[in-house]
Amino acid sequence: MDEFLSKFDHFPAIVWDLILIGVAIAIGLIVKFLLSLLLRKKPSANKPHFSISHSILIRLGKPFSYLLPLLALNFLLPLMKMSPRVYPGVDRAVGILLTVSFSYVLIGVVKVFEDYAFHTFDINKADNLRERKIRTQLQFIRQLAIGLIIILAACIILLSFNNLRKLGASLLAGVGVGGIIIGFAAQKSLSNLLAGFQIAFTQPLRIDDVLVVEGEWGRVEEITLTYVVLNIWDQRRLILPINYFIEKPFQNWTRNTADILGTVFLYLDYTIPLEPLRKEFTRLLENNPLWDKRVSVMQITNASEKTIEVRALMSASSSGNAFDLRCDVREGLIKFVQANYPDSLPLVRISPGQYPAASAT
Repeated sequence: MDEFLSKFDHFPAIVWDLILIGVAIAIGLIVKFLLSLLLRKKPSANKPHFSISHSILIRLGKPFSYLLPLLALNFLLPLMKMSPRVYPGVDRAVGILLTVSFSYVLIGVVKVFEDYAFHTFDINKADNLRERKIRTQLQFIRQLAIGLIIILAACIILLSFNNLRKLGASLLAGVGVGGIIIGFAAQKSLSNLLAGFQIAFTQPLRIDDVLVVEGEWGRVEEITLTYVVLNIWDQRRLILPINYFIEKPFQNWTRNTADILGTVFLYLDYTIPLEPLRKEFTRLLENNPLWDKRVSVMQITNASEKTIEVRALMSASSSGNAFDLRCDVREGLIKFVQANYPDSLPLVRISPGQYPAASAT
């Protein structure tokens, strides 16, 4: 080996070092290319879109583009001809970059597991309660794992500096007072963080749950450690601090099941015959695929001096289906009354003699 290296003694130090850096980059990229060839598969129409190898290529391709050349460079560092004063700094810089790139790889591994779990527990089906529970917990676990990786990487980098070690030892004596000060200063943030963990495991709400919050109807789109994003029906986003769901009441329409009841109210004249109206209501439900055949009830729920209140109660498998079903039934019943009993629409009656006749002038 020494004889082989002696042949390159005539190279200037800077040129030799640049050659070694280029060799390290080439080795790393070649190894990455060979690994990607092993994982890459031709797409098949008979197989699902997701594959673990594809997820690895997507999530770990870029991290390995940094890690593998740095690993090769780390092995080639002793062969460089740089000054002894420069070598320790370069060695420490390579070590720090290796720590950062390895953390990047670990974050990619976490995301690969997340992709696999999201594919296994698919929420794009009717009965997805178990999948939504697991996805909500996985989202918190992923955020926690990535946060721990970043914190540990930062600690390893800081501990590589002797001066920072001494600084940490001197600050250790005042950690009690500092902890109290930080606790008061970050009280709100810590309460949000604790609320996030509480929601992750007690699960008063989950990913894709249907909520009514602050008078807005929408689905839970994202849950982080500090806030919740609600996708409102008109595509607006309502963002709330996560401790809101610990401290204040809200409606969860899919807490145990997505099944829900819907109502339609009609205000009609006292002369409306109810049996034909009930038969039409039943016919509309039986011909509508959104009805899940659990509940079908029509009742008079109120009466005033002018109209009666007719309530049609129906069931659906989800809140979205229930809304569309209510609209269809409401429209169908109004058309039925208009076509068959137009005199039973709300009327204002004036009886003879109710108002005095106008006197002739």
